Amino acid sequence: MRGGLAVLLVAALASACAQDTTGVRGAPGQQPLEAPPARALDTYASRLRAAQTARVAAAERWNLRQVPLTAPPPPAEKPRITAREGFEVDGQEDLPPVFTTVPTEERIVFLTIDDGAEKDPAFLRMMSELRIPYTVFLTDDEIKDDYGYFEEMQTRGVTLNSHTLSHPYLPALSYEQQRREICGMQEVIEKRYGKRPALFRPPFGNYNRDTLRAARSCGVRYAPIWNEEVYVDHWEYREWDQDLHPGDIVLTHFRGRDDWDGTMTDMVRRFLDRITAAGYAVARLEDYL
Repeated sequence: MRGGLAVLLVAALASACAQDTTGVRGAPGQQPLEAPPARALDTYASRLRAAQTARVAAAERWNLRQVPLTAPPPPAEKPRITAREGFEVDGQEDLPPVFTTVPTEERIVFLTIDDGAEKDPAFLRMMSELRIPYTVFLTDDEIKDDYGYFEEMQTRGVTLNSHTLSHPYLPALSYEQQRREICGMQEVIEKRYGKRPALFRPPFGNYNRDTLRAARSCGVRYAPIWNEEVYVDHWEYREWDQDLHPGDIVLTHFRGRDDWDGTMTDMVRRFLDRITAAGYAVARLEDYL
């Protein structure tokens, strides 16, 4: 970081020396249109150092083994998302794709959290202090006792997506029943949080053609599921190699001591320690779609 800042500072100083020196000034009291490049860069470098210092302190405060890695900037050109091979349905080309991994060569993964049963304030603080992005898929039956918790989550930059009204096994339902579950949750999120989601995750990862048809009719564009699932005490893997891969979507759930031998923050600690040790950073799923 120090070496990179030095290079940027040299470039900024050279730019400052090359500025127009005619001495022409604006009207009395008029401010320059731009701050001196070297000073602006020094301010930027100071902010970077302060942010990193805060991140180091947060990692220590939350008992992480290492400071989480920072994801690279998202690509200017988004990757083409298609249904995972073997996960297609008839007429797939016109329906939201079901996928488990985003095409990328970057060592990044995406953290997604389902349902909304546990509402742990410490989890919100931890993710904000560590600056870890994540995406949630909510079920109305689990969040209606405290819509405000997820409103606070949204103010922290988290996208709220649909996971149906009541978390049924969708393939057992008719098209109209599935549509009520999916569109109903779209409407709850739009009414409560102001924006209709573009992402939908079928409960249990189970779906059929009617599921995706219904989702499309409700405004859904993507149906991401997952390649790994993290619990408070172990991981589960979809692939035969039992390992992480660039662009993998990781699933977990809003759970606490009633269901786990630990808390949401314990789960996040396990997740971050695992991926950081493997050289991965957490990126924001929506930035790649």
